[in-house]
Amino acid sequence: MISRYAHPEMSEIFSPKQRYELWLRIELIVSEGWAEIGEIPRSALDRLRQARVDPDRIARLEERVGHDVVAFLDSLAESVGGDDARYLHRGLTSSDVLDTALALQLVAAADILLKDVDRLSSVIRRRAIEERDTLMAGRTHGIHAEPISFGFVLAGWLDELDRDRQRLVTAREDIRVGKLSGAVGTHATVEPRVEESSLKKLGLKVAPVTTQVIARDRHAAYLTTLAVLAGGLEKFATDIRHLQRTEVSEVREPFGEEQKGSSAMPHKRNPILSERVCGLARVVRGYAQTSLENQALWHERDISHSSAERIIFPDACTLLDYMLRLMADIIEGLTIDRERMRANLYRSGGVVFSQRVLLALVQKGMTRQDAYRVVQGTAISALDGGPDFKTAIGQSPEVRERLTERELAELFDPAFYLRHLDVTFERLGLEPVDAPPIPLAATKSPSPARGGAQGGGS
Repeated sequence: MISRYAHPEMSEIFSPKQRYELWLRIELIVSEGWAEIGEIPRSALDRLRQARVDPDRIARLEERVGHDVVAFLDSLAESVGGDDARYLHRGLTSSDVLDTALALQLVAAADILLKDVDRLSSVIRRRAIEERDTLMAGRTHGIHAEPISFGFVLAGWLDELDRDRQRLVTAREDIRVGKLSGAVGTHATVEPRVEESSLKKLGLKVAPVTTQVIARDRHAAYLTTLAVLAGGLEKFATDIRHLQRTEVSEVREPFGEEQKGSSAMPHKRNPILSERVCGLARVVRGYAQTSLENQALWHERDISHSSAERIIFPDACTLLDYMLRLMADIIEGLTIDRERMRANLYRSGGVVFSQRVLLALVQKGMTRQDAYRVVQGTAISALDGGPDFKTAIGQSPEVRERLTERELAELFDPAFYLRHLDVTFERLGLEPVDAPPIPLAATKSPSPARGGAQGGGS
């Protein structure tokens, strides 16, 4: 992964030196297992423990032998010296080391990602509580639907992130398996008890059945989980991008004092951070597709998955780590224009209250078909530039004979739509906040807030 999207903690897990250190750890622990059952002299262990990893030397040897594990073992033999080096890699095949080390890397990566998720959840949780009663237009198909609150939107994000976290915990546990079972998995050259004791020391479970490799459904499930999580971040980012559009202008990403949005247009304040999240989510999805294709290997193993996995696992974990950190920063620094949200809610002439009027008329004895005809006609007229919906519907003869002015006014109270927010917030364990009650809608809809040019980098 390019350094632009890499944080050191995650990058270190997949660095060549760290990978070789894991390989050495596995080799030494297996040697200990052999010594415990008397197959290797204990006196050899001290010499083997003197082995040192030299990434540059391994790279030079790999150029000659064309095999990274062989080059690694040759390098270790040089550092150990003497006859004791022959006890390294006893009964193992390369994938015993490679797959077991990869499991350790992916578990460590998942631990970092879980910390990232927890930080993002904490930020969203706090802002959801802050914006619990911040009134705004709910939108379906990009069109005004009914009133909601921005806190409710954030609560939905938090709920999805909680599910993503549980999936990641499950994927971490599923990938936390190793194999030290030999060339085709039959333990012909490695005692099962050596495998069991060695993996226990490594903090891994034993894969019950393996071939030369651990079955790649585990790896596909892991990467698919990362892709689903990335897709959730893309969903959040897409909402922010829409809400930052000039015509909407309800939220704004953080924007540095010296930041430039465009090389040509000085006024631009574009949602480039959210756009970056969306772009990187596509990359992670592509890696997930590759992991799914890696499931079907020939017989007990081929090597078609290997080259791809050298890219997709380090990159997917590194990218998601970056995306989670970035999204936490975006939401932490998000500017929310509450007045603009309220103004936009009434921009459509009050039609967002149409369902309440419809249901009230039905409750008063009108057929649903007749009530729908009256309400729809008035709402469409308001959307097309006619009188605002509240005024026009109040002048309708069908409405006036069934609803009093007070009853009609109550139908346009936005607080009605937020009256059950406590239930949603309690389900998520969000503490309620003391907030002033939302006032009744004004008789005359407020004028929309004036839109201004805003963007970010072009």
